[in-house]
Amino acid sequence: MAAVSQSAMTAEPSVASPKMTARDLNLFYSDNQALFDVNLDIVERQVTALIGPSGCGKSTFLRCLNRMNDTIDGVTINGKVTLDNRDIYDKHIDVVQLRARIGMVFQKPNPFPKSIYDNVAYGPRIHGLVNSRDELDEIVMTSLERAGLLKEVKDRLQSPATGLSGGQQQRLCIARAVAVSPEVILMDEPCSALDPIATAKVEELIDELRSNYTIVIVTHSMQQAARVSQRTAFFHLGKLVEVGETDQIFTNPKDERTKGYITGRFG
Repeated sequence: MAAVSQSAMTAEPSVASPKMTARDLNLFYSDNQALFDVNLDIVERQVTALIGPSGCGKSTFLRCLNRMNDTIDGVTINGKVTLDNRDIYDKHIDVVQLRARIGMVFQKPNPFPKSIYDNVAYGPRIHGLVNSRDELDEIVMTSLERAGLLKEVKDRLQSPATGLSGGQQQRLCIARAVAVSPEVILMDEPCSALDPIATAKVEELIDELRSNYTIVIVTHSMQQAARVSQRTAFFHLGKLVEVGETDQIFTNPKDERTKGYITGRFG
């Protein structure tokens, strides 16, 4: 009997009509290869968690999904990433419009040095999504409500966003991402700088948002991945080792490397 290859053992179950896909994705920082032949489907209106030890490539992969790595000198990417079956690295793609469709929330809250209102209004304004102040007001209020922040800030919308707590700032950044009506929201360790109470609020928000958005989250916390995601992908040394339903990954991983990481033997 022929030996089964490691890649065959950890191949992903087929996913019907994924929102995004990566196929044979490789990334190089100059001569250093950081991602190796990554194949992953992102399911629409689910939360996909990317886990793995530091330096394993999960944040690098996340940034491939909205071409944030384009801003880094010396980066070379080959392979294919699609959104609704269209290659996002096609030379005819408008990257500004792409990033409106695929929003991003970063590890540390990064509100603009503007008012709370102007932070949320910024995207709709620059993308020409509104024709009147009333329309803009509605988008701002709806976005803050979706981010679970409206009740806390409705009486101080013109106050500086930098005056908010860390957890509030992160939810404001989520409101800012939501304001341009994205289809996908990428989150790069959105709770790593937050206390447990603020983390719980953001996790609750993520669970609510997935009814309207496709979400991909990088997290170092396996407990968080288990709480918020429906699918989990485990990265190690730049390779996608295993991906599947979150319950399966955490209770019955197929690959010994996944099992070793989840049980704390390494990472």
